[in-house]
Amino acid sequence: MDNKTSYWKALFSKNMLICVCTGFASGLPLMLLVSLMPAWLRSENVDLATIGFFALIQFPYTWKFLWSPFLDRFVLPLGRRRGWIFLTQTLLLILIGVLGSFNPQEHIKIIATISAGIAFLSATADIAIDAYRREILSDAELGLGNAIHVNAYRVASLVPGSLSLILADFMAWSSVFWITAAFMLPGMLMALCVSEPTVKSVPKTLKSAVVEPFKEFIERSGVQRALLILLFIFLYKVGDSLATALATPFYLDIGFSKTDIGLIAKHSALWPSVFGAMFGGLIMVKIGINRALWFFGVVQLVTILGYVWLASFGHFDNVGLYERIYLAIVISAEYLGVGLGTAAFVAFIARETNPIYTATQMALFTSLSAVPRTFVNASAGIIVENLGWMNFFIFCTILAVPGMLLLIKVAPFKQE
Repeated sequence: MDNKTSYWKALFSKNMLICVCTGFASGLPLMLLVSLMPAWLRSENVDLATIGFFALIQFPYTWKFLWSPFLDRFVLPLGRRRGWIFLTQTLLLILIGVLGSFNPQEHIKIIATISAGIAFLSATADIAIDAYRREILSDAELGLGNAIHVNAYRVASLVPGSLSLILADFMAWSSVFWITAAFMLPGMLMALCVSEPTVKSVPKTLKSAVVEPFKEFIERSGVQRALLILLFIFLYKVGDSLATALATPFYLDIGFSKTDIGLIAKHSALWPSVFGAMFGGLIMVKIGINRALWFFGVVQLVTILGYVWLASFGHFDNVGLYERIYLAIVISAEYLGVGLGTAAFVAFIARETNPIYTATQMALFTSLSAVPRTFVNASAGIIVENLGWMNFFIFCTILAVPGMLLLIKVAPFKQE
């Protein structure tokens, strides 16, 4: 069988189709909180301070490892993974649909409570989905499977970030939220149709579900390597994550209009990242995860310099065709690097877990990887005010270096 045939066979397998469903089911609730919620509240004349406060409801995504042992220990009727996926997806459908029934001006506390519930259920669903995906994928499928999951995750953002906003111009918000909620159905159907993965053993007590995953990870890796892996997970994406944290204000500050950002930036970010993740997943079938982390990490680091170059122009007094082309090139290159780097990074995280304790170990790793997005990015505005845009992006490039250096220890180039 030649390489081309093996690529196509890997791409159109049952497990890859499942990864499409898991990615979409995982991405939609978070994108609803990030994209649709602020637009809804602002359109209903809620003040910006209150809208900013709603960002705090994303905390469950960084703390989900605290309750992940419950999902390893307790088995629901459909199974240890399928049961939790079906339950969380069903409750998410209900809460998302109900959300639009309330008036933000009169029921903001109720809306905040329901939104917090959505965030908690979404983070819990991620625990089960990540564990299920790791347990059904062989080591050879990890790169491609996780790349497809990441792509479906991003495509899911088009529902609350685009479709729902368009519908809001033609119908009541209550209807918009129920239509958006209906997109949780594929995840529910997937849980009903797929089979439960088989693992050698499961934790017998809650105590063992809490203690054993961390003990096993440290014993398997050794204390030094375990700490290096955790540090690597924190640092590998911190540079490009910080660089894109204030992308929209940067585009506005250098002279681009909201229309330019809507037409150019949105598509220049989404599709290259989708292509990058898919291409990265296919390449990993051939070269393996370690080499992919090196190659894609270099692309991820170098493309941040595109922002340095764009910032070097200062403010564009007249934005014409060439300036718009510059913007499209820089964003496309950056998000191609983001897609490639994320594909290898997520595959690496999955590989470092033990199938017996998948939920807890995956939750720990993904929670740690979310810390830069939640806490480090919060300091982006202060850094820009002190350094200016050009030096800020240089700083982001430098921040990407430590994660690359850790590859020498955690993912040697010649070792798989």
